[in-house]
Amino acid sequence: MFSGAQISLYPMTDDFVGVILGALGALDPWRDRLRIETDDISTLLVGPPEVLFPAMRDLFVAAAKSGKHCVLSAAVSRGCPGEPDDPICHSDETGGPAIPLDERKLAAIRAVQATPSTGQKVAAQFSLYVMGTGDHMDEIYGCIDFLKQSGVFERSKNFCTKLRGDAGAVFATLAEAFCRFGPGAGHVTLDITISANSPSAV
Repeated sequence: MFSGAQISLYPMTDDFVGVILGALGALDPWRDRLRIETDDISTLLVGPPEVLFPAMRDLFVAAAKSGKHCVLSAAVSRGCPGEPDDPICHSDETGGPAIPLDERKLAAIRAVQATPSTGQKVAAQFSLYVMGTGDHMDEIYGCIDFLKQSGVFERSKNFCTKLRGDAGAVFATLAEAFCRFGPGAGHVTLDITISANSPSAV
């Protein structure tokens, strides 16, 4: 199965280049388990979800530690039928038969609760898209139920859900939403926006 993320990092400062370049070292521990391609719009990270989400978290936290308002925009996908399988994406987190929904919700909650804190507060909004399955709304409603118990749920918004809390728990919640809802070998995508240090935070 193919899994990956197209990401763009936006530091709101005149020194945006310095913030971005200073944060890139946070990807170093993950580089041997990712394929990384960058152009003038975004950076593609290809790899298993258990690497993708911590890598995105570490990059964003490193940028946010600058104290500047930073935003990360990401489109994350697994199982897209238009992408060839890639051995680097092999994961035990996805691809198997789906266990009952209630068991998956409980496992997701436990995983988030066990996540270490980063000390960086963030806000996020995201949408989950479960493709090619007739019970996609059952999966989405199951994910929403998990989110409300995750400890980082803030509120529902039009077309998306808003999260707020420590970056560790927020990125873990996103990873659980991505891996545990929708068919194990099916096409699932997330549309994510994450913000830190916003001057308009409410």
